[in-house]
Amino acid sequence: MAYSEAQKKATIKYMKNNLDDIKTRVPKGKREEYKEKARLLGYDSFNSFVVQAIEEKINREVLKNE
Repeated sequence: MAYSEAQKKATIKYMKNNLDDIKTRVPKGKREEYKEKARLLGYDSFNSFVVQAIEEKINREVLKNE
């Protein structure tokens, strides 16, 4: 089934209202390396891997500083 213009508009609207963007720069070649390692670790998406990594790091730092 094709992705309709209405679906595209709905997706853009949802993303605008519910999500924030974070842009990160990495050395050439690292992006694909990181994506592959996340896939091998069983993550559905690279984004879910990055979000979980950020949350884990924050939680470790909070516990360390208590």
